[in-house]
Amino acid sequence: MVRALYTAWTGLRNEEKRMDVVTNNMANADTTGFKKVDVTSQSFDRRLAVKINDSTVGLQTVQGIGGVSLGVKIGETYYDMSQGNFRETGNQYNFALGGNGFFTISTTDKSGVEHIRYTRDGDFTITKDGFLVTKDGDYVLGEGNRRIQIPGGATTKINVNEQGEIYDGNNYIATLQVVDFQNYEFLSSYGENMYEAVEGAAIIPSNATVTQGYLEMSNVNMVTEMVDMIAITRAYETNQKMIQTVDQTLEKTVQLGQV
Repeated sequence: MVRALYTAWTGLRNEEKRMDVVTNNMANADTTGFKKVDVTSQSFDRRLAVKINDSTVGLQTVQGIGGVSLGVKIGETYYDMSQGNFRETGNQYNFALGGNGFFTISTTDKSGVEHIRYTRDGDFTITKDGFLVTKDGDYVLGEGNRRIQIPGGATTKINVNEQGEIYDGNNYIATLQVVDFQNYEFLSSYGENMYEAVEGAAIIPSNATVTQGYLEMSNVNMVTEMVDMIAITRAYETNQKMIQTVDQTLEKTVQLGQV
């Protein structure tokens, strides 16, 4: 009976975590370059249930009677890296990636330590010194992890081809460093739409193409997320009812024991 309470509780905790993921996806439905997160559920390791000192089985003191599930838990959280829709902006510093790959960004923490991170958000601008940066002021890197500086700054009309090569007329400036990873499980989320590589991450060449004047939108489907939210809510309510039913049964058992 108590195990029933525990199993229902694990169901509640599982649905709470799933709801957190869904609400975060919905909150970032309009975030440029955001990739939705999905989760899987799995049962806890099964344990062997046994009968002890059962006289019906002769001298055998312990007899297995089957496996017992101890509830449910989040199995895996993973990124859905499917392509988002493109939105035209006409801004010469906006870039969208088609295919698999990430822009390379240099960020600096409060201690002044530089970190290399990655994003699909190509909503860039330039500083007064002509450096290409993100909306948060982090430097966009070119090949060799070099910062990209546009000669002439905002007065320069640049053209960027599908390979990410930046030109001022016929004058070559730099190439956007676009990379990919062998396994996205070795990427850790940082902020709304940036990722950092963890130990074991392997960088591979990217097949992505760069489109200037466009931004890749979030790949979150609001209809799908709403359907998932309804299913999660119903599952949560079912586990609540199970706990209430077991609690009422235990209460009646205690009352009978006092008679």
